[in-house]
Amino acid sequence: MLQLKVQFLDDSQKIFVVDQKSCGKGLFNLTCSHLNLAEKEYFGLEFRSQVGHHVWLEPLKPITKQQVNPKEVLFKFMVKFFPVDPGHLREELTRYLFALQLKKDLACGRLPCSDKSAALLVSHLLQAELGDFHEERDQRHLAGHKYLPNQDYLDHRIMHYHRRGPGKTPAESDAQLLDVARKLDMYGIRPHPASDGEGTHINLAVTHMGVLVLRGNTKINTFNWAKIRKLSFKRKHFLIKLHANIAALCKDTLEFAMASRDACKAFWKTCVEYHAFFRLSEEPKSKPKALLCSKGSSFRYSGRTQRQLLEHGRKGQLRSLPFERKRRASRYDERQCRSSPDLLTDVSKQV
Repeated sequence: MLQLKVQFLDDSQKIFVVDQKSCGKGLFNLTCSHLNLAEKEYFGLEFRSQVGHHVWLEPLKPITKQQVNPKEVLFKFMVKFFPVDPGHLREELTRYLFALQLKKDLACGRLPCSDKSAALLVSHLLQAELGDFHEERDQRHLAGHKYLPNQDYLDHRIMHYHRRGPGKTPAESDAQLLDVARKLDMYGIRPHPASDGEGTHINLAVTHMGVLVLRGNTKINTFNWAKIRKLSFKRKHFLIKLHANIAALCKDTLEFAMASRDACKAFWKTCVEYHAFFRLSEEPKSKPKALLCSKGSSFRYSGRTQRQLLEHGRKGQLRSLPFERKRRASRYDERQCRSSPDLLTDVSKQV
C-alpha cells in the first residue's frame, strides 16, 4: 500500500492510503470524497516531477509510473479548469475552493492586475473571512497576513473597499470575488515559457477558448479551437496545425520551442484536456491498443465534460453536500472549509 500526502487549498494536509497499483483517479477520488466535492472535474492534483516540472497527476495511469517514489511527493489539490463564467459553478463549496485558489494566485503574483482590482479582490476576501469592516481588526489582520506581493502600500485602499460592502455573507463574497477575477486578462492563465520561430521568448497558455501566445502578460495571438486542426509535439517542439482556410493567411503549421521534451509533452497534455473538457459533449472513449506497436500517445481526458456538469446541474443530479466554514484558532486568521472531522487535524489522443 502507498501512503500519499495531499495538500488542500486551505493548506491543510492529509495522508491517503491507496493500493500499490492504483491509478491517479483512485487518489483523486479519495481527495474529492474527503471534501464532499460534487463538481470535482474542475480540479486536479499537481506535483513536481522528477525533472522538476509541475505536472498534473494523470487519472488513467498508475501513480508509480508517473513518480518513482510517490511517498516522498506532495500532491497539491488545485483548480485545473477555469470556466469563462464562474456563474456556471453550481455548488457553494466549489466557488469557495475557487476563491481559495485565487487567493493563492494573488499572493504569489500569478494573477497580475491593477492596484484597484487587487485591492477590490482582497476586500472581498476580507469580507468572507472576517465579516463586516472593523478598522482596528482589519489593520491587525492585514499586518499579519500577506494577500499581495505589494500589499503594504495598498492597505488603505483595501480597507476603503471593505468598508463599502457590509452585510455580505461569505458565499456572496466568494461570488463577487469570482465575478471580479473573471474579467482580468490573466484569469485562469498558466504561462508556459517557450520561443517562437525567430527565437523570441514568449509564453504559451491554454484556456477554454484555445491556445494563447503571450509576451510577458500581454496576449499577442489567440488560436481558437475552431481554427486548430491538430496539436502535436516532436521532441521539445510544440506544433499547431491550422485548418486550410486559416492557413491561407499564414503558415499552416506553427512551431514553438520549449525547454525540454517533458515540458512540451506536459503542455500538450494540458491542451488535450482543456479541449475535451470545454469543447466535447461527453468524455472521449478509449481506443483499443495495437497488438504489436502503436504510434503516438494514447493520452486522453478522463471525466465528465463541462457540458455534462452543466446538464447534471440543471437536472438537479449533482450531489449538493453540506460543508462548514471554520475559522482557525487565531481570532484574526482566515476561515477554513471543514468537510470532515479530520480535515484540520491531518497534517485523447491528439486534438
